[in-house]
Amino acid sequence: MTTATRSQFWHSDGRRLSGFATLLLLSPFFAIIGFVFIYPIGQLLYISFMEPVPTLDNYARVVTNPVYARVLLRTIWTAVLVTGLAVLLGFPVAYFMSRARGTVAALVGVCVILPLWSSVLVRTAAWSFLFQREGLVNSGLMAVGITSEPLKLLYTQGAVVVAMTHVLLPFMILPIFGSLRAIPNDYLRAAAVLGATRLRAFWEVILPLSLPGIASGSLLVFLTALGFFITPALLGSPQELMIATLVSQQIREVLDWPFASALVGVLTLFVTVLALVFSKTLRFDRLMGAQS
Repeated sequence: MTTATRSQFWHSDGRRLSGFATLLLLSPFFAIIGFVFIYPIGQLLYISFMEPVPTLDNYARVVTNPVYARVLLRTIWTAVLVTGLAVLLGFPVAYFMSRARGTVAALVGVCVILPLWSSVLVRTAAWSFLFQREGLVNSGLMAVGITSEPLKLLYTQGAVVVAMTHVLLPFMILPIFGSLRAIPNDYLRAAAVLGATRLRAFWEVILPLSLPGIASGSLLVFLTALGFFITPALLGSPQELMIATLVSQQIREVLDWPFASALVGVLTLFVTVLALVFSKTLRFDRLMGAQS
């Protein structure tokens, strides 16, 4: 290898790859992303604007038609509910994981990660059995005397929110856990020396330093919940339609590809803007739970 060629691939210190070499190594990754993600999204956006003729009517339908506008708002509201519930349930688990040691820590970690090894369809089907009229939830409520007859739990927004929270909870717990684990124990000892109680140390030390993990988990859960399909399709009702189910309906039943593409375009724009806002607010390493 000549000196000129070597300078293209290595920095002057001879230990680090140059930008050209790094880009060359990453080119297969970029090619795959472009083929399986950017190209299909681009095709959908092209269809939404250009078929049957160049027009913005498909996007106008999403905004002006009250039915489709309600579907979009319902999807966002459901994602907000799922995210809030995941924070409330996930933070105590992540905090306990960060303080546990040995076998207990390993057991809790397995309980958190284990659901990720099973299919979303399987977990959603399990919730459908729990929520049916003769299911375990209704049987338990009647057994303790809370209700005298079965409640309508299945095919409701509540069932969708609960099941989606269960599916997405690990994506909230793990970033918060990483953020909590990065907090040095010296901070808590210093707070105790200064006279802070455990509760005050939690509110003024642990919680503020864990906010990057909470923000990261909230972003992951919220963006994933926006495009959820299986759980709303199996547990929700036609009156509680969400945007992913509406897109599938427009493609498979109505065969209106331009309008379905416009729905995807609106959702993609919303997700992109939200991701950009988060990236400007918090650095990437802070989003991943690292402490500066």
